[in-house]
Amino acid sequence: MERIKVLIIGSGPAGFTAAIYAARAALNPVLYEGIEPGGQLTTTTEIENFPGYPEGIRGTEMMNDLRAQALRLGADVRTGIITNIETSERPFKVTIDNEKEIEAEAVIICTGASAKYLGLESELKFRGMGVSACATCDGFFYRKQDVAVVGGGDTACEEATYLASLCRQVYLIVRKPFLRASKAMQERVFNTPNIKVLFEHNTVEVLGDMDGVTGARLRKGDGEEYDIEISGFFLAIGHHPNTELVKGKVELDEQGYIVVEPGTSKTSVEGIFAAGDVRDPHYRQAIVAAGSGCIAALDAERWLASQR
Repeated sequence: MERIKVLIIGSGPAGFTAAIYAARAALNPVLYEGIEPGGQLTTTTEIENFPGYPEGIRGTEMMNDLRAQALRLGADVRTGIITNIETSERPFKVTIDNEKEIEAEAVIICTGASAKYLGLESELKFRGMGVSACATCDGFFYRKQDVAVVGGGDTACEEATYLASLCRQVYLIVRKPFLRASKAMQERVFNTPNIKVLFEHNTVEVLGDMDGVTGARLRKGDGEEYDIEISGFFLAIGHHPNTELVKGKVELDEQGYIVVEPGTSKTSVEGIFAAGDVRDPHYRQAIVAAGSGCIAALDAERWLASQR
C-alpha cells in the first residue's frame, strides 16, 4: 500500500498553498483535487482583491497559477475524490473513489464550504454572470448599479449594507415578514436609504441575457408576480461546510465547520489539520484561505518532525 507523508484534500487556495509550503519543506505532498478542481473561485469571473494581481485576474486563471506553482515545487497533484478516511489509528487509511487505498502520516483537510442556493435553473445559468454568493468578492463590479440580496439574517444584512455603499439601489428580498438578523444589523439596514426591504417575497426566476443578469421575477405573499431591474443577484442564505467526509471523526461545531485549536490548524485528531473555508464560517476570502493553508503546512511539518 502506498504511504505518503502529507495528504492534502481539496484544491482551492488553501489546498494549493498548503501544497506549495509542504513541497518546499520536502514533505512530498500529495493533493487530491476532489469534486470541484480549483474550488469555488473557478466560478468567479474577475478577482481584484487578491494581492499580486494589479490588473485583476479571472478565478480560473488564478487557480491554474496556484496549481502550476505547486507542481513546479514538487507537489503531486492527482485527480480523484477522497471517499473515506479512518482516523482511529496512524498512519491514516484513506480511500480514493471507493477503490484505491493509501496511508497518510498527516492529513490537511481543505474541502471548503459551498454556498446555499435557491435551486433555480436560472441561478445556475447566470452563476458568475451576475449571480454571486459573495458581496465582498464581487460587489465592486456593480458600483452605481441596482442589485438584489436574498436573505434575512445577519449575513444578508451585512452584505446589503456593504453593497449599499457601492450601488445605487439594493433590494433585500426576505421570504418572511421579518428579519432574523440582530437588532443592531436591522437598524443599519432600515437606516440605509438606498436599501429597500421586500418582506414576504420569493424569487421565481433570475432574468438575463447573453451578457448576464438583467433582473429578477419576484412573487409576493399574495401570489402577485412582478419584475425588478438589477444587474447583480447576491445569495446570502448561508454556506454548507463540506465536512461529510469527517463527520463523527473530528470535532465539528454546531454549523458543521471543523473546530481547530485557536491560533493553529490542529483539529481534535492528532495529525489531522484543517485550512480554508471548511474551518472558517466568518471571512470566506481566498487570501484568508491561502494564509490558513500556509499555517496548516507549517503545523504539519512541525508535527511530523516531533514524531521522529
